[in-house]
Amino acid sequence: MAHSALTLDDFISRFQLLRPQLTATSANTRQAAVLVPVVRRKEPGLLLTQRSARLRKHAGQVAFPGGAVDATDASLIAAALREAEEEVAIPPQAVEVIGVLPPVDSVTGFRVTPVVGIIPADLHYHASEDEVASVFEMPLAEALRLGRYHPLDVHRHGNAHRVWLSWYQHYFVWGMTAGIIRELSLQIGYRP
Repeated sequence: MAHSALTLDDFISRFQLLRPQLTATSANTRQAAVLVPVVRRKEPGLLLTQRSARLRKHAGQVAFPGGAVDATDASLIAAALREAEEEVAIPPQAVEVIGVLPPVDSVTGFRVTPVVGIIPADLHYHASEDEVASVFEMPLAEALRLGRYHPLDVHRHGNAHRVWLSWYQHYFVWGMTAGIIRELSLQIGYRP
């Protein structure tokens, strides 16, 4: 049986019907949030950034726009929207937030909440030169294909930690970003 393309309406309805379980506990107390921007198109895209090579942490890595929650942020969602505006000039009012995924712990000690939002296809991205080397879009159906992610078990401080790895064009997508995309795929039950 052939599978049809993943439409934006299908993605949104699957995401909203299959609400994630937000029960995990964490040792990380510092809060951060990232925006998982899904681009509104006939065949939706997933917007990603490549961090600047000059950054102190996670230099050159593929990431979602986001960062630590500031005292001025009213919520985790507000933090994700503020960071997306600072990093790639996505206006907060242009984002239709459809929900959040379960928080993930970063190796840098943050508890990161992925905020899933729909953005218009005609936005003009402007990468912050200090933080972002490039902005690119990956077809959502391709991003959510579980077979593209390969596990690597890393042992750090006596603990085993599974990291997911993938390539898209010349971009190496791995770590927390790959894990969040994979979690989104599992969440909506997408099987192309």
